[in-house]
Order: sequence, then C-alpha cells, then structure tokens
Amino acid sequence: MSSSVSTAPVREWHFNLCLQDPLTPEQSDTLDGLDRFNDGRIGLAEAPGYSRFICIFRAVTLTEAIAEALSFFEDFPGVLVRGVELDEIGLVNNGMATPSVVPAEPTFSGSG
Repeated sequence: MSSSVSTAPVREWHFNLCLQDPLTPEQSDTLDGLDRFNDGRIGLAEAPGYSRFICIFRAVTLTEAIAEALSFFEDFPGVLVRGVELDEIGLVNNGMATPSVVPAEPTFSGSG
C-alpha cells in the first residue's frame, strides 16, 4: 500500500528572495495591500538600489519552501525575483555547511 503523505518532518527554512530591481513606490503601495505578505513568513528588506524578501517558511524540503514563497508573487505585478540566497544566518538555521545560491539564470537552453 502506498501513500502520498510524507513522513518526513516539516521544518522551518530560512532564505532570501532577491529582486531584479528595487520596488517602485507603486509596488510598495501594492505590497501594503497584499495580505499574504503580512503573515510573518516573508518580510521586505531594502537598501539603496536593492530589495529582497527575508523568508522563513515551514516545509519538508527547502525546494518546497522556496516554491511556496515564490507563489506569493503571482499577485504582485512587475516584481521579478532574480535569485534565492542563503546567507550566513540561513545556513546556520538550515543546518547547512556551505553557501548555497539558486542561479538567477537557467543553466540550460531549449528551443521553443
């Protein structure tokens, strides 16, 4: 008998979603009205010329946590996530020993 229910433990994953461009004033206004960004799992961090979201999501795998965080951007027009980063804090909290980055550009090409 097989089951689609995983017995792997759910845990908290820490990572950053780095944006292609800083948020515009209009995008910041839109963000204020998006309830899904106000549940404590994802928070905006900005510096001059730079915007990222600091994320803490519960999931079985890091990939699942990232996928859920990325789904938040479906209702956030014009905001592009450039990449996913695990900083020193994320590495420690995730129990990882080396830096990890999901490349911003795909490493393969295909014809359409």
